[in-house]
Amino acid sequence: MRRRVVVTSMGVVSSLGATPEEIGERLSVGAPRFVFTGEEGLWAAPVEGFDLKAYTGRFKAGRYLNRGAQFAVASAAAAMEASGLSEKQRADTGLFCGSGPNFDVGEEFARIDGGEISEEGLSALWMLRFLPNTAVSAISRLTGIHGENHTCGSACAASLTALGEAYRKVRDGYLDTALAGGGDSRINRGGLLAYGMARALHRSEKDPSAVYAPFDADRKGFLPGEGGAFFLFEELEHARRRGAEIHAEVLGFGSSLDGYNMTAPDPSGTWAEKAVRLALDEAFLLPEEVDAVSAHGTATDLNDRMEAELFGRLFGAHRPAILAPKAWLGHLASACGAVELAVMLAALKHGTLPTNPNLTNPLDPALDIVVEGRSAEGISTLLFENFGFGGQNSALVVRRW
Repeated sequence: MRRRVVVTSMGVVSSLGATPEEIGERLSVGAPRFVFTGEEGLWAAPVEGFDLKAYTGRFKAGRYLNRGAQFAVASAAAAMEASGLSEKQRADTGLFCGSGPNFDVGEEFARIDGGEISEEGLSALWMLRFLPNTAVSAISRLTGIHGENHTCGSACAASLTALGEAYRKVRDGYLDTALAGGGDSRINRGGLLAYGMARALHRSEKDPSAVYAPFDADRKGFLPGEGGAFFLFEELEHARRRGAEIHAEVLGFGSSLDGYNMTAPDPSGTWAEKAVRLALDEAFLLPEEVDAVSAHGTATDLNDRMEAELFGRLFGAHRPAILAPKAWLGHLASACGAVELAVMLAALKHGTLPTNPNLTNPLDPALDIVVEGRSAEGISTLLFENFGFGGQNSALVVRRW
C-alpha cells in the first residue's frame, strides 16, 4: 500500500541565505550576485561567512570534511534541529545524501612532485576528505540517525536522486522518517580547472550578475555555486500524530540514463523525458497538471537546448511557469536539486516566483519563462529536473501544502 509522504522540516545553506525568510526576501527585492573567483574570467556564487561550528558547535569530525561535505552536515544539522523528533525517532530515521567528488586537490596536498604525493602537511586521515560517504558518517554522529542510508553520486542529479530514494523508502513502508539532501562546492582551483577545461563555464572579464541567464539564446555556460540543503520526509499520518508542521507533499520520482556521452546530454532528450514522465506517472499526474517547473537550466548550450525542446514535447499547448534557480544560485553540482527545492519552497512561502531576471533573448519564446516578478498564487504542483554529467537524469514532483 502506497503511503503519502510529506516534508516536515528543512535546513539550507545557500548564497541567498539560510532561512526561508532570507531566501524569499532576497529573491523579491534583490538581484543575482556573483563574485570574482581569482581565476581568469571566472565568477561564482559563494556562501560568504560560512562557519560549520555555527551549526554543529564543537565537532571533532569537522576536520575531516571538505567544503561541500561541510554544507551537507550544516544543513542536515539545521533540518534535524527543527524536526522535533525524539531520540528514538531519530535513531529509526533513514539518511540519504547526494555527494560529489572533492576537486580541491591543490589545497589538500601541499606538494606533488613527479606524481609523488608528499606527506608534508597531511593529516593521518586525509583520505576522509575524498570519500563520498564522509558527510553521511558525520551527520549520523551529530544527529543520532542510525537507519537505512544511501550516498548517491549521480553527478548533478545526485541530491535529487537522494530525495527520490528517500521518498520511496517512506512511501513503501520501509521507513517512517528519512532525512535527505546534499551539499557541494566546486569553487576551488581544481573544480574551476575541471569545468573550465570541459568548456562548461561562463567566462567574463566583467561582473556577469546583470547578464547571466539560463535559456537565453546568447548563453555562455554556467557559473558555479555552492551550498547544501536537507529535508525530513515523513509518512503523513506519522507526521500528524506528532503534530509536525507540514510544508509540502512529495508525489513522484523518476530517473534514467542517457547512455550517450560522458559529459554531453543526449540532444534528443529522449531519456531525460523518460525520467520526467516516470515521475509524473508515479504521481498519477498528466503534464497539463503541472503548474511550474524548476528547470535544470544550466545556461550551457547543450543542456538548455535539449531541455527547452523537452518542454515543447512534454507540455504541448500547456504553458507551466518555467523557473531557472541557477540564475540566482549558480550551479551547485551534486547539491543543486536539494538547494533548488529549498529555494522554491521558500519562494512559495514568500508568495512570489523566482525570476530569470537577465533573460532578454529567450531560446524558445513559446515557453513561459518567468522573467518579471510574479505572484505564486495558484502554483501548487511543481516538477523538478536535474540532469548530470554521464547522462544521469532525475525528476521529482512536489505539491505545496
